[in-house]
Amino acid sequence: MVRVRFLGHAAFEIAGSKKILIDPFLTGNPKAAAKPEELDADLILVTHAHGDHIGDAVAIAQRTGAKIVAIYDIANYLVENNEGITTIGMNYGPTEVDGVKIVQVPAWHSSSDGKYSIGNPCGYIVEMDGVKIYHAGDTFVFSDMALFNELYGPIDVALLPIGGHFTMGPKEAAKAVELLKPRKVVPMHYGTFPPIEKDPEEFKRLVGEKAEVVILNPGDVLEL
Repeated sequence: MVRVRFLGHAAFEIAGSKKILIDPFLTGNPKAAAKPEELDADLILVTHAHGDHIGDAVAIAQRTGAKIVAIYDIANYLVENNEGITTIGMNYGPTEVDGVKIVQVPAWHSSSDGKYSIGNPCGYIVEMDGVKIYHAGDTFVFSDMALFNELYGPIDVALLPIGGHFTMGPKEAAKAVELLKPRKVVPMHYGTFPPIEKDPEEFKRLVGEKAEVVILNPGDVLEL
């Protein structure tokens, strides 16, 4: 069994034979379901360099010894500016880390430390214990999402942003579901701050019968 715990915003904990954190933005996150010191991890996946996604990745890695997986430029940036961490830099494509299959896929967004651009944004398709999970990162919908299902599907659950303003809104995310064809979909990256206030029930209505929409509150767990 693989357990997917929503930690708020775009942060998730995926627990199976390994424990994986994705975009662990907890400090400063008004919807955070855990504190950084409460979490353990083997791997930390970072989708891009914005502070609400890198979040507490370095602090957790320094404390736990978790490896940080990120696009090559971000991985280098992190290891050069922080002591006591191990990073795995990659680029769009597949790899395997400690028995976990990871595909880094494109995302349409930006990536910076707030001043300078760092690397490209990405999403991840993670396969662990026979379960495939797609975390889109911050992105707009794009037609190549159909390739993710064709090459790496079927996707058991897709974690998709619906907040608009910085990412897809409900309409665009529903189109992404049509392209990805996941069995289940969990909306994320909404309701954390005023610009991304959206109703997940609108997203659920737009998806209709294309997939099972599972709306998680911060702290809720989806078992797969």
